[in-house]
Amino acid sequence: MTFQDFNFDEKLLEGLASMGYTKPTAIQEQAIPLILQNKDLIACAQTGTGKTAAFLLPILHKIINTPDKQRHLNTLIISPTRELATQIDQQVEGLGYFTGISSISIYGGGDGAAWNQQRKALEDGAEIIIATPGRLIALLQMGKINFAHLKHLILDEADRMLDMGFYDDILKIIKYLPAERQTILFSATMPPKIRLLANTIAKNPEQVNISISKPSEGILQQAYLVFDAQKLKLLTSILADEKYSSVIIFASTKENVKKLDKELKQVGLKAKAFHSDLEQKEREEILREFKSKSLPILIGTDILSRGIDVEGINLVVNFNTPHDPEDYIHRIGRTARAATTGVAITFINDKDQRKFAAIEALIGKEIPKLPLPEGLGEGPAYQPNRRVGPDSFKKKPFKKKKKVASKQE
Repeated sequence: MTFQDFNFDEKLLEGLASMGYTKPTAIQEQAIPLILQNKDLIACAQTGTGKTAAFLLPILHKIINTPDKQRHLNTLIISPTRELATQIDQQVEGLGYFTGISSISIYGGGDGAAWNQQRKALEDGAEIIIATPGRLIALLQMGKINFAHLKHLILDEADRMLDMGFYDDILKIIKYLPAERQTILFSATMPPKIRLLANTIAKNPEQVNISISKPSEGILQQAYLVFDAQKLKLLTSILADEKYSSVIIFASTKENVKKLDKELKQVGLKAKAFHSDLEQKEREEILREFKSKSLPILIGTDILSRGIDVEGINLVVNFNTPHDPEDYIHRIGRTARAATTGVAITFINDKDQRKFAAIEALIGKEIPKLPLPEGLGEGPAYQPNRRVGPDSFKKKPFKKKKKVASKQE
């Protein structure tokens, strides 16, 4: 199948050709016809499968074919994070380059100039708005947006939005929208709360499911059993491999991200931390550097696992095992995008072994545990079913010291 089979407008096909797109992905093949038929839709697909283009292309086609007199604010796309909102806006610009369709991303956290730019775009009549829930509600309460002619509502990464506590905000936004509209939900997972939301805001939605909760086949998944004190040396050993030119490292907390950033700089590695304490301009500049490959290593929390879409990332390192198996899918999905390959490495300490076993159960396969490099010593044994209490962390170092003493004697 090719994109010509959808009978898209020539201007849209020209944009696709300029971006090098020829064949639709599986989610695009199934979702695009349903959206073109104006059906409400719940689409479930893993990251890196072309979800954004799956909803943007049919929407752009429909806007192109709307008579000029009826060209108003046409589509609202709600996104969980400002980074994702910005990336969707960039894809609208790329795919719709030859169409003249206008769009604006709206999110909080910017300076006065950014706010003025957003407000002006709204006043000038952008046809597509991509917004985070909080800023959108603020604008609605101020009467700054008129949704009277809205035709499409799209919730991207709906599961992530619910995880972030936006359920009530979404329902509040819905009250401002016309009842007669097309509603589309895209989600990486399909928990019951997503179905509940869909049944509340959509009308008899069609369903499309593509490879739920399975990592891309192009990802080489590996793991190391390692004590916390060994992690930094192991990481620097891995990063010494020159084939890893674009790397994301995930840590569990903002504090861990900052600490790791300092430690990597101390050993001479070019890395930058990405976290919520940074100003929006700083975050955008870091992402620009990473996308342009002038910054080889990016360190962040799970906000990066769904808020960044960069091609060419060849290594993802989970410095801490993710708490939620679904987060593992999203983290490693940053590599091997768009039919490429990549490597995902997870560090498993003694207390995180049950978490990792849950990840293996979710993806339905055992991930190879590699031996630690020479000079690092031994790591913990993999015993995910063993009860781990406070005392268990004291036993291993004690035995190790005893063994060294006996050799010296």
